[in-house]
Amino acid sequence: MSRILITGASDGLGRALAEALAGHGHELIVHGRDPDRLAAVAEKTGGFPMRADLSDLSAVRDLARAVSARYDALDVLVNNAGVGFGAPGVGRQVSRDGIELRMAVNYLAPYVLSRSLVPLLKAAAPARIVNVASIGQLDVDLDDLMNERHYNGTSAYRRSKLALICDTFDLADELAGTGVTVNAVHPAALMPTTMVREAQRGTIDALETGLAAVLRVVVDPALIYVTGRYFEGGREGRARDQAYDRSFRAALRARAAQLVG
Repeated sequence: MSRILITGASDGLGRALAEALAGHGHELIVHGRDPDRLAAVAEKTGGFPMRADLSDLSAVRDLARAVSARYDALDVLVNNAGVGFGAPGVGRQVSRDGIELRMAVNYLAPYVLSRSLVPLLKAAAPARIVNVASIGQLDVDLDDLMNERHYNGTSAYRRSKLALICDTFDLADELAGTGVTVNAVHPAALMPTTMVREAQRGTIDALETGLAAVLRVVVDPALIYVTGRYFEGGREGRARDQAYDRSFRAALRARAAQLVG
């Protein structure tokens, strides 16, 4: 059985994923921000709880250090935690580091956490990094990376998810030949989760649909050596063209490196 760290495991898709994996006997490390919900999912799944606010990059690094101090290997990292569209009418929000909130949590937190845990993943190779992305993507404007012009929460979310897919492809290239694969998956459209309810959007797909899609990328033996892919549900998809532009990705990566210090 595998040792799996799931961020955002205390609610919604992350909690469903934790419960499903626990049912198959996997050893879990469950991350969350709300202490009560985190304790509840840890009790139900037997997972070891790790609390952190991923909008704070120092807390992301602390999380990585805590995991590394407790474990010497990690089979799977699922970067599931995210900030959605936001409630209607809510204006632009920034993280503790002064970074636009969705770009901070949905892109930069996985950027930092994944790289910080690479030694543990290499130690368990073959190992996997799974980034929970979205089919809802918008091109990233490097001149307005912090979404300061004409702010809209939905657009900010979609740009952050495309940035995450870009980093998926970059990190897959960086880790080629190490036995650590990196893939992104769009689970399903507008599932009945807290972030969708907060945005006051109607639902489209069942939570079980998204769970099946993510489970496949996490545990399917057929994907053990597959890397640098973007999946939509149960099949390989294609992200926006910007994700396949190596020069753009290099420029975005350089900006990310500056932002995370």
